[in-house]
Amino acid sequence: MQIVSATEAKQSFGSVIDKAQREPVMIRKQNRDVAVIMSIEDYQRITRINIAEFQQFRDKIGKKAQNRGLTEEKLNELLNDDQ
Repeated sequence: MQIVSATEAKQSFGSVIDKAQREPVMIRKQNRDVAVIMSIEDYQRITRINIAEFQQFRDKIGKKAQNRGLTEEKLNELLNDDQ
């Protein structure tokens, strides 16, 4: 991953975007990492992975709840209990 200063990123934004097509570019300001610029392909890949992992987590929790006797009716009761 390439690292550029915030000042360099401002002054040569076009170049930073070009670099980001090859690999993510970390933007550093006052010795702190503050942002990453990446290609849309990398962003979409990460987003797909996150969605898939969340769906697996959701399915796992749903199966555990079902195995412990949670039904849709009981869930609705619990959710409406706060009213």
